[in-house]
Amino acid sequence: MSKDTAPQGYWQDAQGRLIPEDQVRPIDRLRDELVRSLVGRALPIRELLTEFRSQAFADIQAFVELSAEQYNARLGGAKGNVTLLSYDGKYKVQRAIAETIIFDECLREWTEGARSEIAVLVQDAFRVDGSGNIRTGSVLGLRRLSIEDERWLSAMQAIGEAVQVMGSKTYLRLYERDDKGQYRPISLDIASVDAAGVRP
Repeated sequence: MSKDTAPQGYWQDAQGRLIPEDQVRPIDRLRDELVRSLVGRALPIRELLTEFRSQAFADIQAFVELSAEQYNARLGGAKGNVTLLSYDGKYKVQRAIAETIIFDECLREWTEGARSEIAVLVQDAFRVDGSGNIRTGSVLGLRRLSIEDERWLSAMQAIGEAVQVMGSKTYLRLYERDDKGQYRPISLDIASVDAAGVRP
């Protein structure tokens, strides 16, 4: 039950209690009106953004398929990442697909008995980030090191076998080139949007 569905003459408070309308303070009425007004204006914007996101991904995919079918041009990388530019280069659109990667617990075992230098290198790569997650980029970066030792190569194979792709998330990023030729994000995040360049 909310204010809209409470019995006539009553308001429902945050604890679910029914408060007689004449006992609701003017400041509480004003706050309620402000919050409802802002949320009421925000909900249609959320729906527009949801619709825009869905349509944008569909349009990008349609363009990728059209390029392949009619022009024999393969756009994007193996993971499906795509960057598109306007003809004048002023605008850039990116579809980025980020994979969520985990490592088997047994991956740490191969450092047992390794030289201390190798153990330190691996332990550093396996340090967790601020969220408590292993920094997968650092671990996978070990495989790019040019070390020919058989034990190292065996360890790198173990890393490859321990990688599991658990899923992916697709992002849409839009950019506008400024007067200095730098691409600046066109933010659709309310926390990042400037009003006339002035933050509150």
